[in-house]
Amino acid sequence: MSTATELITTRAPRGRRVGARPHRERLPWGNPLVYFIALVVIALILVPVAYIVLGGFRTNAQITTDPAGFPAPWNVENYLVVLAGPMFWQQVLNSTIAALATTAGAVGLGLMASYVLARYRFRGRGVLYALFAAGLMFPITVAITPLYIVVRNLGLMNSLPGVILPQIAFALPVTIIILVPFLRAIPDEIEEAAFIDGASRLGFFWRMVIPLAMPGVITTGILAFIGSWNSYLLPLFILNNEASFTLPLGVQAFSSQYSVDTARVLAFTSLSMIPALVFFSLFERRIVGGLTGAVKG
Repeated sequence: MSTATELITTRAPRGRRVGARPHRERLPWGNPLVYFIALVVIALILVPVAYIVLGGFRTNAQITTDPAGFPAPWNVENYLVVLAGPMFWQQVLNSTIAALATTAGAVGLGLMASYVLARYRFRGRGVLYALFAAGLMFPITVAITPLYIVVRNLGLMNSLPGVILPQIAFALPVTIIILVPFLRAIPDEIEEAAFIDGASRLGFFWRMVIPLAMPGVITTGILAFIGSWNSYLLPLFILNNEASFTLPLGVQAFSSQYSVDTARVLAFTSLSMIPALVFFSLFERRIVGGLTGAVKG
């Protein structure tokens, strides 16, 4: 025991105790101008959100008298009235169904397509990948008229499937572009070892590919969910019944119905933003980690 202690003591660097924590170098602060610009950008983003949330706790008289002031006194009636309305919860349910279905469809189909593009070699693979990449250059506003005609001919007008299917299609390019580098980075030796152990291609996909690509799967799922939750233009063209509205359309309908009640409109708007803000705040690190892995791959 004493011999081991002597060896540790003799091998320990001079001037440092055994078991002492290594000294961490302080990172340089950098240019103060960068921090100032970052604070300005953060303020430009957060101030409108804070104004909407606080505006819901005010009365119309307070907003008219002092538009930039704080609630005095705080009024929760606007939020209680919105939460007590059945139409708000119906629209929350519609947005949740559309977002979850879009996420499941985009991630499921995108993962299977990415697996083929990343792990198989066939003629036209590069052209097919370029076709999906080109989909990033076409926003939904360009294709809204053809989409409207297709959805109408399919008999899906004024229904959530009429919104979900186009959203899946427009979420696929981003999903594939992010997932393909993840799947390409999986070593071929792992696949060969799995086949030697008797795993089928489908078994390798479920047991090895999906767990290894989970950071990218989570990232694409979050992006698809938030994109569907905030979607406005496509539901505006497809849905025409207030009972089938998603939350963005519900905000527009509510603001039109209560155009003179600014405080209540702000309360409805802030409540419709909270789910997306909370969801994004909880998984923000997952998004950054997934995109970083995609770039490295």
